[in-house]
Amino acid sequence: MVEAENTDVNESELVTLDVEGMTCASCVFRVEKALKQLPNVEAVSVNLATEKANIRFIARQEHQSQLAIDAVKKSGYEAQLTPIDTFSIQEKKIGFMAPQSPWPFALAALLSLPLALPMLLMPWGIHAMLPGWIQFCLALPVQVIFGGRFYVAAYKALRAGSGNMDLLVAIGTSSAFGLSLYAIYKGHGHELYFEASAVVITFVLLGKWLEARAKYQTTEAIRALQSMWPQVARVLTTQTDGSSQEKEVPLNQVLTGDIVVVFPGERIPVDGEVIEGSGSVDESMLSGEVLPVEKTIGSHVTGGSMNGESRLLVKATSVGVESTLAKMIRMVENAQAQKAPIQKLVDLVSSWFVPIVVLIAVFTFFLNWYFSGNVELAILRAVSVMVIACPCALGLATPAAIMVGTGVAAKEGILIKDAQMLEVTHQLNVVVFDKTGTITQGAPKLLFFGAIDKDLNVSKDLQLNDDALRAAAALQAGSEHPLAKAVMQAVEKSNSQNLIQQAGDIHSITGVGIEGRLLNGPWQGQKLRLISHRAFLEANATVAIESVQNWLSQGKTISWLVAQSNEAMALLVFGDDIKPSAASAIKSLTDMGIKTIMLSGDHPEAARTIGMQLLMTEVHGGMLPQDKAKWLLDYKANNPKAILAMVGDGVNDAPALAAADVGMAMSSGTDVAMHAAGVTLMRGDLMLIVKAIELSKETWKKIQQNLFWAFIFNIIGVPMAALGFLTPVVAGAAMAFSSVTVLTNALLLKRFASRT
Repeated sequence: MVEAENTDVNESELVTLDVEGMTCASCVFRVEKALKQLPNVEAVSVNLATEKANIRFIARQEHQSQLAIDAVKKSGYEAQLTPIDTFSIQEKKIGFMAPQSPWPFALAALLSLPLALPMLLMPWGIHAMLPGWIQFCLALPVQVIFGGRFYVAAYKALRAGSGNMDLLVAIGTSSAFGLSLYAIYKGHGHELYFEASAVVITFVLLGKWLEARAKYQTTEAIRALQSMWPQVARVLTTQTDGSSQEKEVPLNQVLTGDIVVVFPGERIPVDGEVIEGSGSVDESMLSGEVLPVEKTIGSHVTGGSMNGESRLLVKATSVGVESTLAKMIRMVENAQAQKAPIQKLVDLVSSWFVPIVVLIAVFTFFLNWYFSGNVELAILRAVSVMVIACPCALGLATPAAIMVGTGVAAKEGILIKDAQMLEVTHQLNVVVFDKTGTITQGAPKLLFFGAIDKDLNVSKDLQLNDDALRAAAALQAGSEHPLAKAVMQAVEKSNSQNLIQQAGDIHSITGVGIEGRLLNGPWQGQKLRLISHRAFLEANATVAIESVQNWLSQGKTISWLVAQSNEAMALLVFGDDIKPSAASAIKSLTDMGIKTIMLSGDHPEAARTIGMQLLMTEVHGGMLPQDKAKWLLDYKANNPKAILAMVGDGVNDAPALAAADVGMAMSSGTDVAMHAAGVTLMRGDLMLIVKAIELSKETWKKIQQNLFWAFIFNIIGVPMAALGFLTPVVAGAAMAFSSVTVLTNALLLKRFASRT
């Protein structure tokens, strides 16, 4: 999959490959090593759980994808470009001998059972050992047919100059099988170990099948998101005679601007705007919001959400890969494909693991042979060492937890950009909030408007008030700023909505406001500005209006309409309700020992009032966008142990989101903010911040537990096998059990959603 669509040769290129044949952490290391040797490679990440390789090239060049595929194949594995199909679930065909198929294990178990059963009956004094030639006939197909995959993979590993789990299994079981053949040749029919080789292969096959099933469950979040795409869309087309007709087309043929008909109970196929109809829409799978959301004409709807009881006509605004659902799928896929920083330790260990295990096995063989004089015993103990040391669990420990954690987060309405964000979030000890649209609803209302007379008093002249309000609206016509929308709504409700003045040469002044020249009305030709209270005071303007301080003390936002000479022309007072979830989120964070800080561009006193209501640790007002980013950098410099999250929603928050250790953006905000952030909250509920931190902690615990189990199996198992406390059969069972334990432990993260 090539994410970079631009053909500019100077732009980096990300190539994603599906890799087949990887079985352990050593395989991952070998594939990464091969890919890193390619020219122009900037970064490589190979994930065992997703069986994908991400290769970031420094610049776009021809045939780089093919070079990456060839490098993977040369290292002993199969690879192909990951297909891009936003609209369908990518299901792999499961062959008869594939790891996901239960048949190899089932047939191997059927053949191995007669070999293992006499051994199980011996403690009860029952001797039912089969003749050697029958044991050979039962073990041969298990060794050659069902165990053939291990020989092929081991050969490829040796050809590439490295080792892997398959090499250990192949050497170990071949030793037991060969030792049994030698015993038959010598006429020692009572010293056969066919059951060891056959049962070990059977247990390994069982482990691989259980792994495949568990890995399938870890990708449940992706499949759940993909299943939300309808296969077709009902597009409204205009005929030559002017009539309209509904036509069903494949979803990938819907274009921006098409009118889509959505009946009750159907999934909405595109992101768009409702142009006809009204009703409730279930967006729970996208945002985690349980209650349906009411939609009317002009409302935005998201592709993948479920229409309720009414017929809707939706004008498509984003389709295909640009839609919200497609972006969600890509973000979850990317996060699951990335490695957590702790994985570097695992990679380092796995690069030396197989050679060290082989040396330990050789040492075990000679040591046991030397002290016991029994070559058969020495071989069996060496086999046990190689079998139990297979590093499957080690390779799955971290990516399995990351996959389940990001999947659970997506279901909760939390999109995590990469594994590093998931790992860092659990360490947060400071959460910094923007105010408007983050702490507050982001939908302010104009509570008070008053023109200012020559005596700096609020004028009682209704005509002057109307003229000033229309002038303020002229400056903000077309603006998407929440305060601008509040002004326009106030004008629409007034009696003068059809007498809107017009302005030209309009441009915004960062951190100050907006200015423009009026084209008609009482102030025709004059340049007016609509600015913040802080900017008004910095312009050396004098505020003689007593009520201003009262507004500020109540946490309201003040703006001023001023002439070019900074003379006050009108006072605007805005109110924005605090989100219902803000108080509980701040309290929960405080209870977790996390500092809560608010950085606002609003007047310091207004910001401080809201901060005091919510019992926040610190509040800083009157800050420009660049001030917020600088504050974060300075805070980190003065507090080296601080791990900061920044929560925001607007374009002006992007620098601060990028400067923080973890940026959290509200999906209700701008695309710029979401691109700058590492975490996207799919709804405005601030408790999602608490959930994100708690989920990160749970995932981190699972990673630590998985690594503990992966290492402890080898730390305890290898010495026990070397000393003869584990037979090859028991070692094979323990090795399979370790992989299943790691994956099952990771899947326990799914309980997080039911607890919160």
